[in-house]
Formats: sequence, structure tokens, C-alpha cells
Amino acid sequence: MAKFQSLSDTEMKVMKEIWKMNRPVKSNELLTIFYEKEGKEWKGQTIATFLSRLVDKGLLSVKREGRANTYIPRLTLKEYKKKEAQSMLDTMYQGSLKNFISTLYENEITSDELDELKNWFADK
Repeated sequence: MAKFQSLSDTEMKVMKEIWKMNRPVKSNELLTIFYEKEGKEWKGQTIATFLSRLVDKGLLSVKREGRANTYIPRLTLKEYKKKEAQSMLDTMYQGSLKNFISTLYENEITSDELDELKNWFADK
């Protein structure tokens, strides 16, 4: 994955379903899942557009199987969250964890949360 790009809400929904399945997936499977779960009657082109964006963003790879594509996750949810957090830290806080935490502290972090952070850092 070159430059990190955050996911839209719908892209994240699609990825969460793929991560839950924990295997390569075809677009028609996702169409069924979203219809059954949310009553969304997406057209094939709609899901294809989201999957294409996810391929472009580096979260999925695609394998052609006959006339259908199979989509394979390139990152786990944990890996994605780490990249998203690092991107936010770099963008908003110049890569400084201290700047990020001080922003939280200014916004009334509780003493329990502060103790948890101290203990967490002490264990690292």
C-alpha cells in the first residue's frame, strides 16, 4: 500500500464483511449479505465500484476466475487500524504521540484513563 487512504463509511462496511468472512469473496456474495442484513438492493455495478476502489486503495487484491472476480484482503482489520491511526497521528499531530495525548488531556481525560496510559507506557 503506497499512500494511506482512509475508507468511506460504505467502503468500511464492505471491508468489515470481507474481514468477517476471512476468505476470498465474490461480489455476488456481498450483494446477498447486504440485502439480507440491511435490505440494500445494490446493483452489481455498485458493489463492483466499491470493490474497485478498495483494490485501488490497496486493501484488496483481485483474481479473475472465468467471468467473475474473487477479492482477497491484503490487510487484516488490525493492520488497517494501525495504518489509519498512524496516518491520523502523522497528519494531525506531526507524528507525535505526545502531541496527541496532550490534546486528549486538554479535553479532560479522566484520572483513571491517565493512570491506564501511565501503566501501559510503563509496561512497554
